[in-house]
Amino acid sequence: MTAAPAYTRPREDHPEILDDRAVGSAIVSRSMHDVARSNALFGGRRAVLREIETALAPRGQSMTLLDVGTGLGDIPAAARGVAERRGVRLFIIGLDLASALARESRRNVDAAVVADAGALPFRDRRVDIVTCSQLLHHFAPAQADVVVREMDRVASRSVIVSDIRRSVFAVAGLWLASFILRFHPVSRHDGVASIRRGFTTSGLSTLIGRAVGNTPCVRRHAGFRVTASWTPATSGSRP
Repeated sequence: MTAAPAYTRPREDHPEILDDRAVGSAIVSRSMHDVARSNALFGGRRAVLREIETALAPRGQSMTLLDVGTGLGDIPAAARGVAERRGVRLFIIGLDLASALARESRRNVDAAVVADAGALPFRDRRVDIVTCSQLLHHFAPAQADVVVREMDRVASRSVIVSDIRRSVFAVAGLWLASFILRFHPVSRHDGVASIRRGFTTSGLSTLIGRAVGNTPCVRRHAGFRVTASWTPATSGSRP
């Protein structure tokens, strides 16, 4: 096994403030706006869009996209623009466990659903593309396996997971940028915790292989991002 670089520490399960459902909706909304800005400035949005573009159908077709843990729906909204430029009509479903965020996402998605990522309220192969961005690191390994299996079950064409690539440099960069951009203190705390809970390319590949028995295409992206994409397994091939 190849040793991890010295600047990549072992994954740490630091609790995030927004994981506590008792946090007020005003703080949740403010922090998610910080996350959306971070995605736009530091590559989170771009990493997902690159993967979505490769999964789009030929020009003139319509597709469905489910974004799990959609937050404000900023990334699927950008995906709609990518699809339109490719001549594809994209019907977007945003799903979030927080009802306040689902409500806010309505301006960016065609349908907003309040539901648990570990129990997606859709039939098998119901959606063409299923995505999640900066969501998977919130779960313990066993829970993450369930989320990945649910995404794999619902998707018919492609599953795309995008997350933070763990690095001490990413921690330092986020900490400094959070002051320059005047992030809320909760955003600063949770941003650092998220990076420490993030993935290496091999770690994300191993998780997905364990969950669905599929070897994903894993890519590193600028801004300390990592994506994994794969074609969903057939119903009889899952572990």
